[in-house]
Amino acid sequence: MPLEAVRPPNSPSIKLPLTVLSCAAIAAPALLAFNVPPSATLLNQAAALMGWGTLALVLASSVAFQPESRRESAPARATLAALLMLVVAALAAAAHGLPWPLVVSSAGMLLAACVVLVVGFLVGRSPDQRAPVFNAFCVALCIAGLLSFIVAIIQSFAPQWADGNWIARPATPGRAGGNLRQPNHLSSLLVWSLVALACLHEAWAERPRDPHLAIARVASLFAMAALVFAIVLTVSRTGMVCVVLLAVWGLIDRGLSRFTRVLLLLMPVLYVLSWMLATAGVQTFAGDSQIHGSDPSSSRFGIWANALSLIAQHPWLGVGWGEFNFAWTLTPFPGRPGAFFDHTHNLPLQLLVELGIPLGTLVMALLLWALWKAFVAARRAASTDGLTQRGALVMVLTMAVHSMLEYPLWYAYFLLPMAFAFGICLGGIRETRELAAPAVARRISTALAIGSALLVVGAIVSVLDYMRVVVIFSPPENAAPLSERIADGQRSWLFAHHADYAAGTIAEHPGEALGSFKRSTHYLLDTRLMMAWARALEESGDTDRARYVAQRLREFNNPGAAEFFAPCEAPKAASTPLPFQCLQPTRPLSFEDFR
Repeated sequence: MPLEAVRPPNSPSIKLPLTVLSCAAIAAPALLAFNVPPSATLLNQAAALMGWGTLALVLASSVAFQPESRRESAPARATLAALLMLVVAALAAAAHGLPWPLVVSSAGMLLAACVVLVVGFLVGRSPDQRAPVFNAFCVALCIAGLLSFIVAIIQSFAPQWADGNWIARPATPGRAGGNLRQPNHLSSLLVWSLVALACLHEAWAERPRDPHLAIARVASLFAMAALVFAIVLTVSRTGMVCVVLLAVWGLIDRGLSRFTRVLLLLMPVLYVLSWMLATAGVQTFAGDSQIHGSDPSSSRFGIWANALSLIAQHPWLGVGWGEFNFAWTLTPFPGRPGAFFDHTHNLPLQLLVELGIPLGTLVMALLLWALWKAFVAARRAASTDGLTQRGALVMVLTMAVHSMLEYPLWYAYFLLPMAFAFGICLGGIRETRELAAPAVARRISTALAIGSALLVVGAIVSVLDYMRVVVIFSPPENAAPLSERIADGQRSWLFAHHADYAAGTIAEHPGEALGSFKRSTHYLLDTRLMMAWARALEESGDTDRARYVAQRLREFNNPGAAEFFAPCEAPKAASTPLPFQCLQPTRPLSFEDFR
Protein backbone atom coordinates (compact mmCIF):
# COMPACT_ATOMS: atom_id res chain seq x y z
CA MET A 1 0.00 0.00 0.00
CA PRO A 2 2.26 2.82 -1.24
CA LEU A 3 1.78 6.26 0.20
CA GLU A 4 2.75 9.61 -1.28
CA ALA A 5 3.81 10.81 2.14
CA VAL A 6 7.04 8.82 2.11
CA ARG A 7 8.45 10.24 -1.12
CA PRO A 8 11.43 12.61 -1.05
CA PRO A 9 10.68 15.98 0.57
CA ASN A 10 10.80 17.99 -2.66
CA SER A 11 7.35 16.76 -3.59
CA PRO A 12 4.68 19.20 -2.32
CA SER A 13 2.02 16.46 -1.97
CA ILE A 14 3.91 14.27 0.44
CA LYS A 15 3.79 16.08 3.75
CA LEU A 16 0.15 16.43 4.77
CA PRO A 17 -0.93 12.74 4.82
CA LEU A 18 2.11 11.65 6.80
CA THR A 19 1.77 14.59 9.20
CA VAL A 20 -1.88 13.75 9.82
CA LEU A 21 -0.97 10.15 10.64
CA SER A 22 1.85 11.32 12.90
CA CYS A 23 -0.51 13.66 14.74
CA ALA A 24 -2.93 10.78 15.27
CA ALA A 25 -0.10 8.74 16.81
CA ILE A 26 1.57 11.49 18.86
CA ALA A 27 -0.57 14.59 19.35
CA ALA A 28 -3.99 12.99 19.80
CA PRO A 29 -3.00 10.75 22.75
CA ALA A 30 -1.20 13.64 24.46
CA LEU A 31 -4.16 16.00 24.07
CA LEU A 32 -7.01 13.63 24.96
CA ALA A 33 -8.50 14.90 28.22
CA PHE A 34 -11.62 12.75 28.43
CA ASN A 35 -11.22 9.70 30.65
CA VAL A 36 -13.34 7.32 32.66
CA PRO A 37 -12.40 5.61 35.94
CA PRO A 38 -10.66 3.59 37.20
CA SER A 39 -7.66 4.52 34.97
CA ALA A 40 -6.87 8.13 34.10
CA THR A 41 -4.63 7.22 31.14
CA LEU A 42 -6.14 4.09 29.59
CA LEU A 43 -7.85 5.96 26.75
CA ASN A 44 -4.68 7.97 26.05
CA GLN A 45 -2.68 4.77 25.80
CA ALA A 46 -5.27 3.09 23.60
CA ALA A 47 -5.22 6.13 21.31
CA ALA A 48 -1.41 5.86 21.11
CA LEU A 49 -1.59 2.16 20.23
CA MET A 50 -4.20 2.79 17.56
CA GLY A 51 -2.35 5.77 16.08
CA TRP A 52 1.03 4.06 16.02
CA GLY A 53 -0.48 0.87 14.66
CA THR A 54 -1.95 2.81 11.74
CA LEU A 55 1.24 4.79 11.12
CA ALA A 56 3.42 1.67 11.36
CA LEU A 57 1.09 -0.21 9.01
CA VAL A 58 1.38 2.50 6.37
CA LEU A 59 5.13 2.86 6.73
CA ALA A 60 5.75 -0.89 6.82
CA SER A 61 3.91 -1.37 3.54
CA SER A 62 5.61 1.63 1.92
CA VAL A 63 9.17 1.46 3.14
CA ALA A 64 11.76 0.28 0.65
CA PHE A 65 13.76 -2.79 1.72
CA GLN A 66 17.25 -1.72 0.79
CA PRO A 67 20.56 -3.67 1.03
CA GLU A 68 21.13 -5.00 4.50
CA SER A 69 24.12 -6.38 6.33
CA ARG A 70 24.45 -8.27 9.57
CA ARG A 71 27.05 -5.81 10.82
CA GLU A 72 24.84 -2.85 10.00
CA SER A 73 21.80 -4.25 11.80
CA ALA A 74 23.67 -5.68 14.82
CA PRO A 75 22.73 -2.78 17.18
CA ALA A 76 19.09 -3.04 16.08
CA ARG A 77 19.21 -6.79 16.63
CA ALA A 78 20.67 -6.22 20.10
CA THR A 79 17.87 -3.78 20.98
CA LEU A 80 15.23 -6.14 19.64
CA ALA A 81 16.77 -9.01 21.59
CA ALA A 82 16.66 -6.95 24.80
CA LEU A 83 12.96 -6.20 24.29
CA LEU A 84 12.17 -9.83 23.52
CA MET A 85 13.97 -10.88 26.72
CA LEU A 86 11.59 -8.61 28.59
CA VAL A 87 8.64 -10.21 26.80
CA VAL A 88 9.84 -13.65 27.92
CA ALA A 89 10.34 -12.34 31.47
CA ALA A 90 6.78 -10.98 31.48
CA LEU A 91 5.36 -14.30 30.30
CA ALA A 92 7.47 -16.24 32.80
CA ALA A 93 6.12 -14.07 35.63
CA ALA A 94 2.79 -15.88 35.27
CA ALA A 95 4.44 -18.96 36.76
CA HIS A 96 5.28 -16.97 39.90
CA GLY A 97 1.80 -15.58 40.46
CA LEU A 98 1.51 -12.48 38.26
CA PRO A 99 -2.12 -12.52 37.02
CA TRP A 100 -2.62 -13.19 33.33
CA PRO A 101 -4.38 -9.85 32.63
CA LEU A 102 -1.21 -8.06 33.80
CA VAL A 103 1.03 -10.51 31.93
CA VAL A 104 -0.85 -10.02 28.66
CA SER A 105 -0.89 -6.22 29.00
CA SER A 106 2.84 -6.03 29.74
CA ALA A 107 3.95 -8.50 27.06
CA GLY A 108 1.64 -6.91 24.49
CA MET A 109 3.04 -3.43 25.12
CA LEU A 110 6.61 -4.70 24.73
CA LEU A 111 5.74 -6.47 21.48
CA ALA A 112 4.17 -3.23 20.23
CA ALA A 113 7.49 -1.49 20.96
CA CYS A 114 9.28 -4.19 18.94
CA VAL A 115 7.07 -3.53 15.90
CA VAL A 116 7.52 0.24 16.08
CA LEU A 117 11.29 -0.13 16.64
CA VAL A 118 11.70 -2.22 13.48
CA VAL A 119 9.58 0.18 11.42
CA GLY A 120 11.68 3.09 12.70
CA PHE A 121 14.85 1.17 11.82
CA LEU A 122 13.68 0.57 8.25
CA VAL A 123 12.74 4.24 7.87
CA GLY A 124 16.05 5.32 9.38
CA ARG A 125 18.16 3.38 6.91
CA SER A 126 16.32 4.80 3.88
CA PRO A 127 17.97 8.12 2.82
CA ASP A 128 14.94 9.13 0.76
CA GLN A 129 12.41 8.48 3.50
CA ARG A 130 14.26 9.32 6.71
CA ALA A 131 13.97 13.11 6.52
CA PRO A 132 10.30 13.46 5.47
CA VAL A 133 9.12 10.88 7.99
CA PHE A 134 11.14 12.44 10.81
CA ASN A 135 9.94 15.92 9.83
CA ALA A 136 6.33 14.77 10.10
CA PHE A 137 7.20 13.23 13.48
CA CYS A 138 8.60 16.60 14.59
CA VAL A 139 5.60 18.56 13.31
CA ALA A 140 3.29 16.31 15.33
CA LEU A 141 5.42 16.84 18.45
CA CYS A 142 5.39 20.62 17.97
CA ILE A 143 1.61 20.61 17.61
CA ALA A 144 1.25 18.47 20.73
CA GLY A 145 3.63 20.72 22.66
CA LEU A 146 2.13 24.07 21.64
CA LEU A 147 -1.43 22.93 22.30
CA SER A 148 -0.28 21.52 25.64
CA PHE A 149 1.18 24.96 26.37
CA ILE A 150 -2.34 26.38 26.04
CA VAL A 151 -3.66 23.66 28.36
CA ALA A 152 -0.92 24.44 30.90
CA ILE A 153 -1.75 28.17 30.78
CA ILE A 154 -5.41 27.45 31.48
CA GLN A 155 -4.60 25.02 34.30
CA SER A 156 -2.31 27.59 35.93
CA PHE A 157 -4.06 30.91 35.32
CA ALA A 158 -7.71 29.94 34.80
CA PRO A 159 -8.23 26.53 36.42
CA GLN A 160 -11.98 27.12 36.54
CA TRP A 161 -12.01 26.65 32.75
CA ALA A 162 -10.69 23.09 33.07
CA ASP A 163 -13.84 21.00 32.61
CA GLY A 164 -12.17 17.58 32.68
CA ASN A 165 -13.39 16.67 29.19
CA TRP A 166 -11.48 19.08 26.93
CA ILE A 167 -9.04 20.50 29.49
CA ALA A 168 -7.97 18.17 32.28
CA ARG A 169 -8.27 19.44 35.83
CA PRO A 170 -4.87 19.89 37.51
CA ALA A 171 -4.04 16.78 39.51
CA THR A 172 -1.53 18.64 41.70
CA PRO A 173 -2.28 22.17 42.95
CA GLY A 174 0.19 24.70 41.61
CA ARG A 175 1.56 22.39 38.92
CA ALA A 176 0.37 22.06 35.32
CA GLY A 177 0.01 18.48 34.14
CA GLY A 178 -1.52 19.00 30.70
CA ASN A 179 -4.09 16.54 29.47
CA LEU A 180 -1.71 13.73 30.45
CA ARG A 181 -2.53 14.69 34.08
CA GLN A 182 1.06 14.28 35.23
CA PRO A 183 3.50 17.23 35.48
CA ASN A 184 6.62 15.18 34.74
CA HIS A 185 4.96 13.59 31.73
CA LEU A 186 3.96 16.99 30.40
CA SER A 187 7.51 18.30 30.89
CA SER A 188 8.96 15.40 28.88
CA LEU A 189 6.46 15.97 26.09
CA LEU A 190 7.43 19.65 26.03
CA VAL A 191 11.15 18.81 25.99
CA TRP A 192 10.56 16.55 23.00
CA SER A 193 8.65 19.42 21.37
CA LEU A 194 11.67 21.68 21.90
CA VAL A 195 13.94 19.15 20.19
CA ALA A 196 11.44 18.84 17.33
CA LEU A 197 11.24 22.63 17.02
CA ALA A 198 15.04 22.89 16.80
CA CYS A 199 15.14 20.20 14.10
CA LEU A 200 12.40 21.84 12.04
CA HIS A 201 14.07 25.23 12.31
CA GLU A 202 17.36 23.67 11.23
CA ALA A 203 15.63 22.33 8.12
CA TRP A 204 14.66 25.93 7.31
CA ALA A 205 18.22 27.05 7.98
CA GLU A 206 19.47 24.78 5.19
CA ARG A 207 17.79 27.22 2.76
CA PRO A 208 19.46 30.55 3.62
CA ARG A 209 17.93 32.38 0.65
CA ASP A 210 14.37 31.48 1.56
CA PRO A 211 12.44 34.77 1.96
CA HIS A 212 10.48 33.28 4.85
CA LEU A 213 13.58 32.40 6.89
CA ALA A 214 13.35 35.55 9.03
CA ILE A 215 9.71 34.79 9.86
CA ALA A 216 10.67 31.22 10.74
CA ARG A 217 13.34 32.49 13.13
CA VAL A 218 10.96 34.81 14.95
CA ALA A 219 8.28 32.10 15.13
CA SER A 220 10.81 29.60 16.45
CA LEU A 221 11.96 31.99 19.17
CA PHE A 222 8.41 32.69 20.37
CA ALA A 223 7.46 29.01 20.21
CA MET A 224 10.55 28.07 22.19
CA ALA A 225 9.79 30.68 24.86
CA ALA A 226 6.22 29.35 25.16
CA LEU A 227 7.37 25.75 25.53
CA VAL A 228 10.00 26.64 28.13
CA PHE A 229 7.42 28.64 30.09
CA ALA A 230 5.09 25.62 30.05
CA ILE A 231 7.93 23.44 31.38
CA VAL A 232 8.32 25.89 34.27
CA LEU A 233 4.59 25.62 35.01
CA THR A 234 5.01 21.85 35.48
CA VAL A 235 7.61 22.53 38.24
CA SER A 236 9.36 19.38 37.02
CA ARG A 237 12.97 18.96 38.08
CA THR A 238 13.34 16.42 35.29
CA GLY A 239 12.29 19.14 32.85
CA MET A 240 14.82 21.51 34.37
CA VAL A 241 17.63 18.98 33.85
CA CYS A 242 16.56 18.35 30.26
CA VAL A 243 16.56 22.08 29.47
CA VAL A 244 20.21 22.15 30.53
CA LEU A 245 20.83 19.04 28.42
CA LEU A 246 19.43 20.79 25.34
CA ALA A 247 21.71 23.76 25.99
CA VAL A 248 24.65 21.32 26.09
CA TRP A 249 23.49 19.98 22.73
CA GLY A 250 23.62 23.48 21.30
CA LEU A 251 27.08 23.98 22.79
CA ILE A 252 28.75 20.85 21.41
CA ASP A 253 26.92 20.19 18.12
CA ARG A 254 28.80 22.26 15.55
CA GLY A 255 26.75 20.73 12.77
CA LEU A 256 23.83 22.98 13.70
CA SER A 257 23.41 26.46 12.27
CA ARG A 258 24.49 29.39 14.41
CA PHE A 259 20.94 30.59 15.03
CA THR A 260 19.73 27.14 16.13
CA ARG A 261 22.67 26.81 18.50
CA VAL A 262 21.88 30.23 19.96
CA LEU A 263 18.24 29.16 20.45
CA LEU A 264 19.36 26.09 22.36
CA LEU A 265 21.88 28.01 24.45
CA LEU A 266 19.19 30.54 25.38
CA MET A 267 16.94 27.91 26.95
CA PRO A 268 18.36 28.10 30.51
CA VAL A 269 18.04 31.89 30.38
CA LEU A 270 14.43 31.60 29.19
CA TYR A 271 13.82 29.07 31.96
CA VAL A 272 15.04 31.46 34.68
CA LEU A 273 12.99 34.35 33.26
CA SER A 274 9.93 32.10 32.98
CA TRP A 275 10.37 30.97 36.60
CA MET A 276 10.39 34.58 37.76
CA LEU A 277 7.28 35.32 35.71
CA ALA A 278 5.45 32.26 37.02
CA THR A 279 6.35 33.09 40.61
CA ALA A 280 4.87 36.56 40.18
CA GLY A 281 1.82 35.56 38.15
CA VAL A 282 0.55 32.21 39.48
CA GLN A 283 -0.92 32.45 42.97
CA THR A 284 -0.70 28.70 43.63
CA PHE A 285 2.67 28.16 41.89
CA ALA A 286 4.36 25.21 43.64
CA GLY A 287 7.89 26.02 42.52
CA ASP A 288 9.40 27.06 45.83
CA SER A 289 7.85 24.22 47.82
CA GLN A 290 8.94 21.69 45.21
CA ILE A 291 12.55 22.87 45.09
CA HIS A 292 13.00 23.73 48.78
CA GLY A 293 10.84 20.98 50.28
CA SER A 294 11.97 18.84 53.20
CA ASP A 295 12.64 15.95 50.81
CA PRO A 296 14.03 17.25 47.50
CA SER A 297 13.90 13.74 46.03
CA SER A 298 10.15 13.31 46.71
CA SER A 299 10.89 9.99 48.50
CA ARG A 300 13.03 8.70 45.61
CA PHE A 301 16.11 8.31 47.81
CA GLY A 302 14.10 6.12 50.16
CA ILE A 303 12.61 3.94 47.44
CA TRP A 304 16.02 3.56 45.75
CA ALA A 305 17.55 2.39 49.05
CA ASN A 306 14.72 -0.12 49.48
CA ALA A 307 15.18 -1.32 45.89
CA LEU A 308 18.89 -1.89 46.47
CA SER A 309 18.01 -3.90 49.57
CA LEU A 310 15.62 -6.07 47.55
CA ILE A 311 18.31 -6.59 44.90
CA ALA A 312 20.71 -7.75 47.61
CA GLN A 313 18.06 -10.17 48.94
CA HIS A 314 17.15 -11.55 45.47
CA PRO A 315 20.27 -11.05 43.31
CA TRP A 316 19.91 -13.90 40.83
CA LEU A 317 16.31 -14.05 39.66
CA GLY A 318 14.90 -10.84 41.12
CA VAL A 319 11.41 -10.54 42.55
CA GLY A 320 9.71 -11.16 39.19
CA TRP A 321 8.63 -8.95 36.31
CA GLY A 322 5.89 -6.55 37.35
CA GLU A 323 6.17 -7.56 41.00
CA PHE A 324 8.15 -4.70 42.52
CA ASN A 325 5.16 -3.17 44.31
CA PHE A 326 4.05 -6.57 45.63
CA ALA A 327 7.52 -7.52 46.88
CA TRP A 328 8.41 -4.09 48.26
CA THR A 329 5.11 -3.62 50.11
CA LEU A 330 5.30 -7.09 51.68
CA THR A 331 8.95 -6.81 52.75
CA PRO A 332 9.71 -5.22 56.12
CA PHE A 333 11.08 -1.68 55.68
CA PRO A 334 10.47 0.20 58.95
CA GLY A 335 11.75 3.48 57.51
CA ARG A 336 9.99 3.17 54.18
CA PRO A 337 8.51 6.20 52.32
CA GLY A 338 4.91 6.90 53.20
CA ALA A 339 3.60 6.74 49.61
CA PHE A 340 2.67 3.53 47.80
CA PHE A 341 5.18 3.08 44.97
CA ASP A 342 4.52 0.72 42.09
CA HIS A 343 7.90 1.46 40.39
CA THR A 344 11.41 2.25 41.57
CA HIS A 345 11.47 5.55 39.63
CA ASN A 346 14.75 4.45 38.04
CA LEU A 347 14.90 2.18 34.99
CA PRO A 348 18.18 0.35 35.80
CA LEU A 349 17.01 -0.37 39.36
CA GLN A 350 13.64 -1.52 38.03
CA LEU A 351 15.29 -4.04 35.70
CA LEU A 352 17.73 -5.29 38.33
CA VAL A 353 15.18 -5.69 41.12
CA GLU A 354 12.60 -7.47 38.95
CA LEU A 355 14.87 -9.50 36.63
CA GLY A 356 17.86 -10.12 38.87
CA ILE A 357 21.41 -8.93 38.34
CA PRO A 358 22.45 -11.34 35.51
CA LEU A 359 19.47 -10.81 33.20
CA GLY A 360 18.96 -7.15 34.15
CA THR A 361 22.61 -6.38 33.43
CA LEU A 362 22.47 -8.21 30.09
CA VAL A 363 19.39 -6.25 28.98
CA MET A 364 20.97 -2.93 29.97
CA ALA A 365 24.30 -3.85 28.32
CA LEU A 366 22.57 -4.60 25.00
CA LEU A 367 20.63 -1.32 25.11
CA LEU A 368 23.67 0.76 26.11
CA TRP A 369 25.83 -0.79 23.39
CA ALA A 370 23.18 -0.02 20.77
CA LEU A 371 22.86 3.53 22.12
CA TRP A 372 26.62 4.02 21.91
CA LYS A 373 26.70 2.79 18.29
CA ALA A 374 23.87 5.20 17.46
CA PHE A 375 25.79 8.05 19.11
CA VAL A 376 28.95 7.29 17.12
CA ALA A 377 26.98 7.05 13.87
CA ALA A 378 25.21 10.37 14.54
CA ARG A 379 28.56 12.11 15.07
CA ARG A 380 29.97 10.75 11.81
CA ALA A 381 26.89 11.35 9.67
CA ALA A 382 26.86 13.96 6.92
CA SER A 383 25.07 17.19 7.71
CA THR A 384 21.80 16.33 5.93
CA ASP A 385 21.49 12.84 7.43
CA GLY A 386 23.07 13.90 10.69
CA LEU A 387 20.29 16.36 11.58
CA THR A 388 17.69 13.59 11.61
CA GLN A 389 19.96 11.17 13.46
CA ARG A 390 21.12 13.69 16.05
CA GLY A 391 17.62 15.02 16.64
CA ALA A 392 16.25 11.52 17.17
CA LEU A 393 19.21 10.68 19.41
CA VAL A 394 18.63 13.73 21.61
CA MET A 395 14.99 12.66 22.02
CA VAL A 396 16.17 9.24 23.13
CA LEU A 397 18.68 10.74 25.57
CA THR A 398 16.16 13.11 27.16
CA MET A 399 13.75 10.22 27.71
CA ALA A 400 16.63 8.20 29.17
CA VAL A 401 17.19 11.04 31.66
CA HIS A 402 13.49 11.01 32.53
CA SER A 403 13.72 7.24 33.06
CA MET A 404 16.37 7.74 35.72
CA LEU A 405 13.81 9.56 37.87
CA GLU A 406 10.43 8.27 36.72
CA TYR A 407 8.91 5.42 34.69
CA PRO A 408 7.59 7.09 31.49
CA LEU A 409 8.27 4.05 29.29
CA TRP A 410 5.45 2.18 31.04
CA TYR A 411 3.06 4.41 29.06
CA ALA A 412 2.36 3.74 25.38
CA TYR A 413 2.40 7.44 24.45
CA PHE A 414 6.08 7.61 25.48
CA LEU A 415 7.25 4.04 24.83
CA LEU A 416 6.21 3.91 21.17
CA PRO A 417 7.62 7.32 20.08
CA MET A 418 10.81 6.43 21.98
CA ALA A 419 11.06 3.09 20.14
CA PHE A 420 10.49 4.83 16.79
CA ALA A 421 13.12 7.51 17.45
CA PHE A 422 15.62 4.89 18.61
CA GLY A 423 14.87 2.84 15.50
CA ILE A 424 15.67 5.84 13.31
CA CYS A 425 18.97 6.26 15.19
CA LEU A 426 19.86 2.61 14.67
CA GLY A 427 18.83 2.71 11.02
CA GLY A 428 21.36 5.48 10.41
CA ILE A 429 24.31 3.23 11.28
CA ARG A 430 26.14 2.59 8.01
CA GLU A 431 28.75 -0.11 7.47
CA THR A 432 29.54 -2.79 4.88
CA ARG A 433 26.34 -3.98 3.26
CA GLU A 434 25.17 -7.06 1.44
CA LEU A 435 21.99 -7.61 -0.54
CA ALA A 436 19.13 -9.09 1.42
CA ALA A 437 17.11 -11.86 -0.20
CA PRO A 438 13.81 -10.58 -1.66
CA ALA A 439 11.94 -13.41 0.05
CA VAL A 440 13.30 -12.35 3.44
CA ALA A 441 12.29 -8.74 2.75
CA ARG A 442 8.76 -9.83 1.87
CA ARG A 443 8.45 -11.90 5.03
CA ILE A 444 9.62 -8.96 7.15
CA SER A 445 7.16 -6.64 5.43
CA THR A 446 4.31 -9.09 5.97
CA ALA A 447 5.21 -9.64 9.64
CA LEU A 448 5.35 -5.90 10.26
CA ALA A 449 2.01 -5.34 8.54
CA ILE A 450 0.39 -8.05 10.66
CA GLY A 451 1.99 -6.70 13.84
CA SER A 452 0.87 -3.15 13.05
CA ALA A 453 -2.68 -4.28 12.33
CA LEU A 454 -2.71 -6.16 15.63
CA LEU A 455 -1.84 -2.93 17.44
CA VAL A 456 -4.97 -1.31 16.04
CA VAL A 457 -7.13 -4.34 16.82
CA GLY A 458 -5.59 -4.64 20.29
CA ALA A 459 -6.35 -0.99 21.05
CA ILE A 460 -10.00 -1.39 20.04
CA VAL A 461 -10.39 -4.63 21.98
CA SER A 462 -8.76 -3.14 25.08
CA VAL A 463 -11.17 -0.20 25.13
CA LEU A 464 -14.20 -2.46 24.69
CA ASP A 465 -12.91 -4.76 27.43
CA TYR A 466 -12.19 -1.78 29.67
CA MET A 467 -15.84 -0.73 29.53
CA ARG A 468 -16.70 -3.88 31.48
CA VAL A 469 -14.99 -2.44 34.56
CA VAL A 470 -15.88 1.21 33.93
CA VAL A 471 -19.52 0.49 34.79
CA ILE A 472 -18.39 -0.66 38.25
CA PHE A 473 -16.88 2.71 39.14
CA SER A 474 -19.03 5.00 36.96
CA PRO A 475 -22.39 3.28 36.45
CA PRO A 476 -24.83 4.63 33.85
CA GLU A 477 -28.51 5.11 34.51
CA ASN A 478 -30.46 1.89 34.93
CA ALA A 479 -27.22 0.00 35.53
CA ALA A 480 -27.30 -3.57 36.78
CA PRO A 481 -26.77 -4.17 40.51
CA LEU A 482 -23.22 -3.67 41.72
CA SER A 483 -22.66 -7.36 42.40
CA GLU A 484 -23.57 -8.23 38.80
CA ARG A 485 -21.32 -5.50 37.43
CA ILE A 486 -18.41 -6.73 39.52
CA ALA A 487 -19.01 -10.33 38.45
CA ASP A 488 -18.99 -9.30 34.79
CA GLY A 489 -15.87 -7.18 35.31
CA GLN A 490 -14.08 -10.16 36.86
CA ARG A 491 -14.46 -11.90 33.50
CA SER A 492 -12.53 -9.12 31.75
CA TRP A 493 -9.48 -10.30 29.78
CA LEU A 494 -7.23 -7.36 30.65
CA PHE A 495 -8.79 -5.48 33.58
CA ALA A 496 -10.25 -8.10 35.93
CA HIS A 497 -7.95 -6.87 38.71
CA HIS A 498 -9.95 -3.63 38.90
CA ALA A 499 -13.15 -5.62 39.47
CA ASP A 500 -11.37 -7.75 42.06
CA TYR A 501 -10.30 -4.57 43.86
CA ALA A 502 -13.90 -3.44 44.07
CA ALA A 503 -15.07 -6.88 45.21
CA GLY A 504 -12.51 -7.07 48.01
CA THR A 505 -12.76 -3.54 49.33
CA ILE A 506 -16.55 -3.17 49.46
CA ALA A 507 -17.31 -6.57 50.99
CA GLU A 508 -18.75 -6.37 54.51
CA HIS A 509 -16.93 -9.61 55.26
CA PRO A 510 -13.80 -9.63 53.05
CA GLY A 511 -13.17 -13.30 53.91
CA GLU A 512 -16.10 -14.17 51.65
CA ALA A 513 -14.24 -12.52 48.73
CA LEU A 514 -10.82 -13.97 49.52
CA GLY A 515 -10.31 -15.13 45.93
CA SER A 516 -10.48 -11.54 44.64
CA PHE A 517 -7.17 -10.73 46.34
CA LYS A 518 -5.22 -13.17 44.14
CA ARG A 519 -5.20 -10.68 41.26
CA SER A 520 -5.87 -7.26 42.76
CA THR A 521 -2.91 -7.40 45.15
CA HIS A 522 -0.47 -7.76 42.25
CA TYR A 523 -1.59 -4.51 40.57
CA LEU A 524 -1.12 -1.95 43.34
CA LEU A 525 -1.30 -2.54 47.06
CA ASP A 526 -2.74 0.53 48.79
CA THR A 527 -4.28 1.26 52.19
CA ARG A 528 -7.85 0.16 51.42
CA LEU A 529 -6.76 -3.04 49.74
CA MET A 530 -4.29 -4.00 52.47
CA MET A 531 -6.85 -3.46 55.25
CA ALA A 532 -9.43 -5.54 53.39
CA TRP A 533 -6.85 -8.24 52.59
CA ALA A 534 -5.72 -8.46 56.22
CA ARG A 535 -9.33 -8.80 57.40
CA ALA A 536 -10.02 -11.43 54.74
CA LEU A 537 -7.04 -13.50 55.86
CA GLU A 538 -8.06 -13.20 59.51
CA GLU A 539 -11.65 -14.20 58.77
CA SER A 540 -10.41 -17.24 56.86
CA GLY A 541 -8.29 -18.37 59.82
CA ASP A 542 -4.90 -17.39 58.33
CA THR A 543 -3.98 -15.24 61.33
CA ASP A 544 -0.22 -15.10 60.86
CA ARG A 545 -0.45 -13.81 57.32
CA ALA A 546 -3.18 -11.36 58.37
CA ARG A 547 -0.88 -9.99 61.07
CA TYR A 548 2.02 -9.77 58.61
CA VAL A 549 0.01 -7.72 56.10
CA ALA A 550 -1.22 -5.44 58.90
CA GLN A 551 2.33 -4.84 60.15
CA ARG A 552 3.52 -3.95 56.66
CA LEU A 553 0.63 -1.49 56.34
CA ARG A 554 1.53 0.04 59.68
CA GLU A 555 5.01 0.93 58.36
CA PHE A 556 3.45 3.43 55.95
CA ASN A 557 1.95 5.55 58.75
CA ASN A 558 -0.93 6.32 56.41
CA PRO A 559 -3.76 8.47 57.87
CA GLY A 560 -6.27 6.28 56.05
CA ALA A 561 -5.34 3.38 58.30
CA ALA A 562 -5.63 5.32 61.60
CA GLU A 563 -9.04 3.87 62.47
CA PHE A 564 -7.82 0.37 61.60
CA PHE A 565 -4.98 0.64 64.12
CA ALA A 566 -6.88 2.71 66.72
CA PRO A 567 -7.65 -0.33 68.93
CA CYS A 568 -3.93 -0.90 69.28
CA GLU A 569 -3.48 2.47 70.99
CA ALA A 570 -6.55 2.39 73.22
CA PRO A 571 -6.05 1.16 76.82
CA LYS A 572 -7.19 -2.41 77.32
CA ALA A 573 -7.93 -4.53 80.34
CA ALA A 574 -5.35 -7.21 80.99
CA SER A 575 -7.87 -9.94 80.13
CA THR A 576 -8.90 -8.35 76.83
CA PRO A 577 -6.97 -9.80 73.87
CA LEU A 578 -5.57 -7.40 71.29
CA PRO A 579 -7.01 -7.59 67.78
CA PHE A 580 -4.88 -9.29 65.11
CA GLN A 581 -3.61 -6.04 63.53
CA CYS A 582 -1.84 -5.13 66.77
CA LEU A 583 0.24 -8.30 66.99
CA GLN A 584 3.27 -9.69 65.21
CA PRO A 585 3.05 -13.01 63.32
CA THR A 586 4.32 -16.03 65.22
CA ARG A 587 6.49 -17.28 62.33
CA PRO A 588 8.80 -15.59 59.81
CA LEU A 589 7.18 -14.70 56.50
CA SER A 590 8.15 -12.97 53.26
CA PHE A 591 6.35 -11.72 50.15
CA GLU A 592 6.93 -15.13 48.53
CA ASP A 593 4.56 -16.68 51.08
CA PHE A 594 1.70 -14.64 49.55
CA ARG A 595 2.06 -15.67 45.92
